[in-house]
Amino acid sequence: MSVSPSLAPPLGLGLDAGGTQTRWALADAAGRTVAQGHVAGLSGLQLAGTQGRVALAQTAHQLAFAVLPHGRPAGLYAGVTGVGEANGPAALQLKDILSQALGLQPARMFVGSDMDIAYRSAFAPGEGYLLYAGTGAIAAFIDAEGRMQRAGGRGALLGDEGSGFWIAREALALVWRREDEAPGAWRESALARRLFEALGGADWAQTRTFVYAGERGAMGRLALAVAAAAEADADPDARALLQRAGAELARLALALLKRYGARPVVAAGRALQLHPLIPQGLRAALPTGTALTVTHLEPHLTAAQLAARL
Repeated sequence: MSVSPSLAPPLGLGLDAGGTQTRWALADAAGRTVAQGHVAGLSGLQLAGTQGRVALAQTAHQLAFAVLPHGRPAGLYAGVTGVGEANGPAALQLKDILSQALGLQPARMFVGSDMDIAYRSAFAPGEGYLLYAGTGAIAAFIDAEGRMQRAGGRGALLGDEGSGFWIAREALALVWRREDEAPGAWRESALARRLFEALGGADWAQTRTFVYAGERGAMGRLALAVAAAAEADADPDARALLQRAGAELARLALALLKRYGARPVVAAGRALQLHPLIPQGLRAALPTGTALTVTHLEPHLTAAQLAARL
């Protein structure tokens, strides 16, 4: 027998939205996951332009199309990259877009930083430091008073060292510097061949269009080509770059260790899963005795549980 919508148990919708993809989950009041999946990336940075806002609306409707067949959520808890304060302008605009697509009242919605929900899926406030590396890179600490402290996370122009975007950017920069010195040198480089295969050609115009007209998430995914060159081809440049990425990520954790004292570090995010050399480089650059756990977090599940309580 079907249950009418008014009698169906309330569900919470959790979102973990990054530049590459948005992971979603529905949970019931007991915290059980009812359904989960993913759609295109969402970012508060997209609110800056008309094209970005159109893309946000499209992704919000794509989300509704994926979620609603499993049940209508009564509350939403979203962690979104590019969002600062939970009640700031970006959060309020995203609430409006998501409420229209999902039919939710803004009062039953929380939209905040993706790092807020990622941290809470790793630690209780005050317990430790979260180092998160995906398309971007940031270290975060929520103190015992609930205040978010951070290092990094300033975007590709000012930082994000060690992230997927940074790895791809550094790899392309290296390849094109060598092309300046010796045109055609890319043919002798496994790293260059992997990159150009992913881009669809070795012409500068293709690289230029990809880097300057493409999406940030696509640039982050290009790091997969660097990892393939390091693993399948044992390319020395790719391997050195991935090791360096780990050391760059360690710098973010070191900043929080210096500011707030010794605590355990949890490192997570898709960039850390690219290749073992990245966590190796990270571990080597941290002080001896630092408790480091490299793991896979599922913030969208934590977000769904929190949403069910709204």
